[in-house]
Order: sequence, then C-alpha cells, then structure tokens
Amino acid sequence: MPHYLLIRETASTNTYLKTLAATLLDATVVYTHHQTAGRGQKGNSWESEPGKNLTFSMLIKRPQVAVRDQFAISEAVSLAIADVMKETLSGEHPEIACQVKVKWPNDIYVGDRKLCGILIENSLDKDGIAYSVIGIGVNVNQSVFVSDAPNPVSLCQLTGHEYDLEKILHSVCERIEQICGHFNDFAQRQALHEEYVLTLYRADGQPYIFATPNGTKFAATIQSVEPDGMLILCHDDATIHSYAFKQVKHVINDIEL
Repeated sequence: MPHYLLIRETASTNTYLKTLAATLLDATVVYTHHQTAGRGQKGNSWESEPGKNLTFSMLIKRPQVAVRDQFAISEAVSLAIADVMKETLSGEHPEIACQVKVKWPNDIYVGDRKLCGILIENSLDKDGIAYSVIGIGVNVNQSVFVSDAPNPVSLCQLTGHEYDLEKILHSVCERIEQICGHFNDFAQRQALHEEYVLTLYRADGQPYIFATPNGTKFAATIQSVEPDGMLILCHDDATIHSYAFKQVKHVINDIEL
C-alpha cells in the first residue's frame, strides 16, 4: 500500500520527493494543500487554489521496465488516473465520464478541457531506472481559474459539487501501484498499451489540426502510439509520420497545447 506524507506547503512535490528519494519507502506519496511552484510538461506552471485540488508526487522504486520501455510508466499512470476519474463521474454523470480521455502523452482531458496534468521524472543508474517520481495535479474542487491557462476544468465545475480530496488521492495512488505491479508481465503490459491507445483523446479517425515547434500547422488523424511513445499520424496527403514528445502539439481552438 502507498505511504502518505502530508506537508503543509512546498514549492514542488516532485522536487521535495526527489531530494529524499534515497531515504523513502517505495510507493511513498508526498502531497500538499499548497504548492507554490508546481511544474507541468515543458516547464509550464500549474495553477492550483490552496486546499481545493490534489497536488502530489508518488515515488516508484525500481519499476520493472527497461529504460527503452519507460513510456509504459506514462501509460500506467495516465490510465490509472483516467480510470479513477471515470469511476468518480460514472455514478451520477455517465455522460461526462465517457468523455474522459488521455491526451498524448499523458494529460487527462474531459472533452477539450484539461482535468489533470502529469510530470514523470525518471532517475537512471547503471542498472536501469532507479526510481520514478510521478508528479500529478488534479483539478478537483476549484470553481474559478484565474491564470492564463487556456482550458482548465475541475470535477466541481463539471458536476456542480465538491469531492473528498483524500478519497480521490488514495484511489489514484492505489491504482497506480496496482498497475505498475504488473510491469514484469509482458501480456499485461501489452494489454496496458492497447488500452492506452483506445483511450487516446481525438483518436476517433477524424482529422484534427496539429502544429510543429516552428509553427507549421497541418491536418492529420491519429493512427496509434508506439510502445516507445512515438505518436503516429496520417497527414491529409495520406502519408504516415511519427513524432516524439515536443515534436508536435494538438491545436485546440487555435491554441497549441
């Protein structure tokens, strides 16, 4: 079972956990009610009203995947969170639950709005992945977002009522630990990858707009994601191209995300 450590305030739970990683137990979770300098992918900041959302990091020591297969960690974490979000919403709001998707590589979206961000930092040594620090921010009870983030949404905004933060925290962390425990089973890992592809945001066979870092925009359909995390797109001229993280972005309402 995960081991939980609540700290009143910190700049970044990922930074805090990495500093102590060597001394902490596997599956230690550091969470806080106020993260002052939370980070997302590509160095983006993460807005979170104190006491309203989940901001936490989880330590996984010696995940049973080779360095070349480390994208499996991203798949496991994003699917664990997506599953818990669907379960949380499905009772009273099944029409919303079915909109929960994973936006490549690992954001959690409901429709075109971002519910959760994930930042995974792997530490390598001569034996492979020594540990993974999995930073997660879930918008839960925040009713108003004031930063310039283009498309955030919270569970509370979606449904009109607040949720028990610690209940969701425990559900997510237990699910992550459960899924990561199957990494050394090839069949289970293959099934995990197939589920990830099926859960992808906008992987519905329709063309959408993407953008490269230099601002070039093009229409393409999502074909798949390779086990190493490469996104496979079919351009509108029927050519197939593969993209690594940061080589292409979704464009939503004319904003590159």
